[in-house]
Amino acid sequence: MKSLARLLLFAVISLSTLAITAQEEPRQDAEGCKDSPLITRMPGSTINSCDNKEFEQAEMPVGKDADGNVVNKTFEGEYHYWDMATREGMSEIQIFRNFETALKQGGFIIAYEDSPVTITAHKGNTWFMLESKGSFYYQTILTVKEMKQEVTADASSIADELNKTGHIALYGIHFDTGKATILPDSESLLSEIAKMLQQNSDVKLSVEGHTDNLGSAASNQSLSEKRAQAVVVWLTAHGVEASRLKAKGWGQTKPVADNGTEDGRAKNRRVELVKQS
Repeated sequence: MKSLARLLLFAVISLSTLAITAQEEPRQDAEGCKDSPLITRMPGSTINSCDNKEFEQAEMPVGKDADGNVVNKTFEGEYHYWDMATREGMSEIQIFRNFETALKQGGFIIAYEDSPVTITAHKGNTWFMLESKGSFYYQTILTVKEMKQEVTADASSIADELNKTGHIALYGIHFDTGKATILPDSESLLSEIAKMLQQNSDVKLSVEGHTDNLGSAASNQSLSEKRAQAVVVWLTAHGVEASRLKAKGWGQTKPVADNGTEDGRAKNRRVELVKQS
């Protein structure tokens, strides 16, 4: 009986020891996640998840308007995000004040504060946003930069898309804001369109302009028509027969993305080539 009692006591002690060990085992950061070199984590915190993108967009509050409404702005560039779990006993205001002080000491300018939940700050082109949720917090860092264009539309790919679907949307033809003046950085793409037409003498095109919904519908309709005509004029001046081209404007009537976002409006401002029979 004594031996059995000893064995039971040993088993209870062993299970208790395992339970204590399991409780004391430190939490591990999510695989592949590392701290930002820009700002340290709260001591005792662990990374639940992270996300790193060469180019992404993030919406952040940047202040308030005259009526006291929060003003949000969408930034694009190199993107980093962390979901952090805090150590036991921490409060939102504790996290908020620590980051607020660290950012100021690091030379950041505070753009927006909603204590103790949200803070947005920037230093040069780098923007930081903290969202505190009590037992965890989110960290977003975005360095504003232009996207590196890695996909190009050449004469061959334009012809392939026209043969496959009958139309192609082009985003490399740029104009002065609110005008139909073609900007110089558009000429490489326009040259590829002219080349495609020279290589495919049977192809006829409708050059069609589209806008976002900023401004009046009437002004956008007129602008889209003038921009489409400007492209036709450029192509005919570079060796394409005028009889193979026509210009048409659709204004804001055919959006392909949400006009409520900056990115969506950029997608809606486009020139499309539509193959004619």
